[in-house]
Amino acid sequence: MLIPSIDLMGGRIVQLERGETLRLAFDDFDYWIERFAEYPLVQLIDLDAAKRNGDNQRLIRQIARRLPVQVGGGIRTADQAQALLAAGARRVIFGSALFHETGVNAEFAADISAAVGAEHFVAGIDTKAGRIAVRGWRDQVCVAPAEAIAALQPWCGAFLYTHVDTEGTLQGFPLHAARALRPLTARQLIVAGGIREQSEIDALDALGVDAVAGMAVYSGLLAP
Repeated sequence: MLIPSIDLMGGRIVQLERGETLRLAFDDFDYWIERFAEYPLVQLIDLDAAKRNGDNQRLIRQIARRLPVQVGGGIRTADQAQALLAAGARRVIFGSALFHETGVNAEFAADISAAVGAEHFVAGIDTKAGRIAVRGWRDQVCVAPAEAIAALQPWCGAFLYTHVDTEGTLQGFPLHAARALRPLTARQLIVAGGIREQSEIDALDALGVDAVAGMAVYSGLLAP
């Protein structure tokens, strides 16, 4: 399944390369909302909140009323998650808040699961050079993806694995990563990072893995 991504920064829809370099930016929200309206799920990420540089909450609430979204970016508390669900989001993505300097914060994950329900809780595993990347992908913790999945799967309903090294590059997602991760959990596994064509989505689907795409969609390589 293809999950289109809407990344927000500075009040615009953007696409960044490896989370750093701005490559595309759009202001025509109605156009893209209409293009994505038939999808069962759309990913909505607040990059400003993830980078702790403000937020796009007004836009998120507006889009969540019009599209079936899972929302992420800077979500750190159960209250924030509950507010997003009340605003219309289907699921919330927790990333950096699930990790501390010494590993996975499983106690926090359990609290979130109790507060919002595992079915509404997506655990974000953003990986840079083989380690978990946090705080807008600017820092890393000494946790491997397999370790994170083992610790978090009792509490979440899905995993979102982002391969930061290829994010926004259109170089293709490393299928070997999906093959390695898929046997580790029975939860829904969603991957992102460099996807450029339908054949990749088909290959991931054959593995039982769903795909988030942004740059390829906005560049016209994938037709939503």
